[in-house]
This record gives sequence, C-alpha cells and structure tokens, in this order.
Amino acid sequence: MNDLNRRQMLQLGVASAVGAALPFGLSTSRLAANDADKLPVAGIVTEYRSSSHADVILGKILEGYQQDGGPGPGLRLVSLYTDQVPDADLSRRLADKHGFRIASTIDEAITLGTHKVQVAGVLSIGEHGQYPYTPDTKQHMYPRRRFFDEIVAAFKRGGKSVPVFNDKHLGYRWDDALFMVETSRKMGFPLLAGSSVPLAWRQPIVDLPMDCEVEAALTIGYSGFEVYGFHALEAHESMLERRRGGESGVAAVSTIQGPRLEQARATGAWSEELFAAALKAMPGEIKDDGKWLKEVTAGAYLLEHTDGLKSSVIMANGLASEFAFAAKLKGQRDPVAVWFHLQSGPPYGHFAYIVQAFEQMLRTGKAPYPIDRTLLTTGILDRIMHSLADDGQTFKTPELQLAYRAADWPFANRADSPLILPNG
Repeated sequence: MNDLNRRQMLQLGVASAVGAALPFGLSTSRLAANDADKLPVAGIVTEYRSSSHADVILGKILEGYQQDGGPGPGLRLVSLYTDQVPDADLSRRLADKHGFRIASTIDEAITLGTHKVQVAGVLSIGEHGQYPYTPDTKQHMYPRRRFFDEIVAAFKRGGKSVPVFNDKHLGYRWDDALFMVETSRKMGFPLLAGSSVPLAWRQPIVDLPMDCEVEAALTIGYSGFEVYGFHALEAHESMLERRRGGESGVAAVSTIQGPRLEQARATGAWSEELFAAALKAMPGEIKDDGKWLKEVTAGAYLLEHTDGLKSSVIMANGLASEFAFAAKLKGQRDPVAVWFHLQSGPPYGHFAYIVQAFEQMLRTGKAPYPIDRTLLTTGILDRIMHSLADDGQTFKTPELQLAYRAADWPFANRADSPLILPNG
C-alpha cells in the first residue's frame, strides 16, 4: 500500500470538520458506512486469540460491532503486529480472510514497509499473553510502554503522528504513564486510553450532574487487585470527575486486605450506607453475611482527594461479581447508586463503545474524554499495588495532584449515545 491517497486525506479532513459539529445522537460511523474507503488503522497487540482484548476490540473493526458481519465502524484494519503467537492464535486466519498485513515489527505495521506513516490511527492493546510480574508488587509487566516507544519511533521516522489508543491503564509504572502522556502532548497527537466499564450500560441510567457536590463516594469491584482493580478505579473516577471543581487529584492512597477488613469495617473505614446502596444496585438480591471480609482476595482501596473528599473502592471478592458505584450528594437524602452492566459473553459489546470513541478521535483530532483520567487511575493503581505489598502502608502521592475537568461523553444507554447496541 502506498501513501494515503488524496481521496482518503480529503475524507479525513472533511470528516474531522463534520464530526466536530455532530450532535451525540448522530454517529460518525454512519457517515463512513456510506463511503467506499474507511479510515485505515494499525493494530499493535500482545496476542490475538478468541475473546482476548485484541479480539473484542479489533474484531469489531473486522466483522462489525456484533462480530457477526453486520454494521461496524468506519475503520479498516490494514496491518497487525502480534508480539506473541500462541497456539490458539486467530490473527493469521483472520489476515487471510480480511486481507490485512501481518507485520513483523511495529514500525512495519505503521509504515507498511515504507518511509511514511500509512495509517490514520493506531490501537495499542497490551493485554493478555505470557509476560512476567514484578517480584515484589506482583504487577503484570505488559509491554505497553515498549509498544508506545516503538509507535513514537515510527511516527518520528515517518515524519507524522496520528491518534493512538492504549487499552486499559497506561502501564504498570507511574513513570511510564507520565512519560507517555507528556510525549503525546509534546508531539501533538491525541492519546486515548482506559477501561470499557465507564462506557458500558448503566442501570439505572444515571450520570452525576456536572458540578454536583459529592460528600462521599464508594465503588464495588471484584476479581484481581490489579487486573480488575483498574476497571473499578476507572468506573469510580468517571463518576467523581464530574463533581464541583472537577478532579483535583489524589493526595494519599492506602489499602486493607483480607482478615483486616472485618476490623476496618467495624471502625468505619468506608461508608456502610454507600456500600449497601451499591450492592442493592446490582442484579439479584445479594446477601451480605460478612463472610467475604475473611477472603484473602478481598480488599479495600482508600483514597484521599486533594479537595478533601474521601472515597473508597471495595474489591468485594466472595460477595460481588459486578461493578457498582454509590455517592452521597449534598442536599439529597438518599444515595445515588448505579450498576455498570457488562455483556457477559461474546461479542462483549461494551468494547464496541471503545471502538466508537477511537473513531471519533480520528475524525475530530481530539480525544472524546480526557487522558488525564487514565493517567490518574494508572498512578493510583501503581501506589495501591505498592501499598498492598507493604502491609497496607499509606502512600502520600503529591505526584498525583492532577487537576482536570470531565468531558460529557455519553455511555452506552444514555439517550445521546452515538452508538446503541443491545446489552445482551
């Protein structure tokens, strides 16, 4: 493939101008669906197997939002770099079916073997695969920073930068995350990252009013402290960033794990009212008999925000297997509570909303919601993993005093969502 042709470049420019003015109710994907040429993108992944993040994100570009050959985004996967090729790999078969290039390097995926950048955007998916853990904190050492460095090197060699999506947190180390964000800003390309949970369906359909006064907040999460703790933090922050004054950062982080939870609960380490409200928002009737407090896999993350707000994320393994949020708002008697509904099986439709946000970024030249959220949650998670490894020590976090304002980007079933899929 040669340079993006003139028609494609004009399409990019026109779509950017139109997309920037589109109301949320009109999807830019619908514009591209009528065009012969979709925007070419490159995938950089750790591995591509069934139901991996590569599959549930890139598969929606290849085979439609429902991954059944139906309607999909206005994007075209032209190249794929796979860092590992497991026995269950799907990428080679899909390349034969869809005609995209299997690249031997990240540079080749972006330049297609030429001296110029040949894609309109890059999706970096550093999740899954066989990678080591840090020996002390047990953080999974996925190569997200390495992927980013090689993407940037290709941009510099090709003399052009394009938008980049980084799946989940920016890296297992705070320093890597900060470097990535600062580099994207210095080079002038938009960077989008984070979890699919803030974009998923909500029951009830609730968003905190912009500039509301939050007196206390709590999120319930489940599963691994890092792998799903990140999702819980992103859900938590996607709500809290809407409070009065916006997010001002986090001043301190501490954790409680396993048997100590029972005593912590008794001394009011988190709000019982909000915990009950979040639990009630989940499907079914969950009976809290307290047994989960003895689970070694259960834990609590306690956050002190720089504006004085104190909030909690409770990884209630042994009790809950869903994400839910609750908050006490000034002037309201009852807590606001919401369940984040994820599709429990293929095609994991909540990931379609990441693809839609990525396409919006390509068409407008601007990330639809701030990278600052994921920069902050990446830093919080890093400090949480260190606190867990250090017997719950409190970490002061002056580096996380990051101030930013929320963007009003809609979630899956909000009335003005640019993409509406059944939640399954």
